[in-house]
Amino acid sequence: MWKIQKGYESISKTFRLPEELTQKLEKLAYENNLSLNQLVIQCLNFAIDNLDNSTEADENNSQKSDSDLPK
Repeated sequence: MWKIQKGYESISKTFRLPEELTQKLEKLAYENNLSLNQLVIQCLNFAIDNLDNSTEADENNSQKSDSDLPK
């Protein structure tokens, strides 16, 4: 498992996650000597990098520019 580089800019957000998912993430983080935050960042980056944009709805959303995204 690769590790996240330190020193990146970050902001604080709050997410509500199912308890079972949180338990799995905490176990994975512990087993791989990562913080829960590092693991969640890796999972989110992997999910974004591997999105399947093949559906028509996704194609419409992907045509939006970065300026259309919520800030």
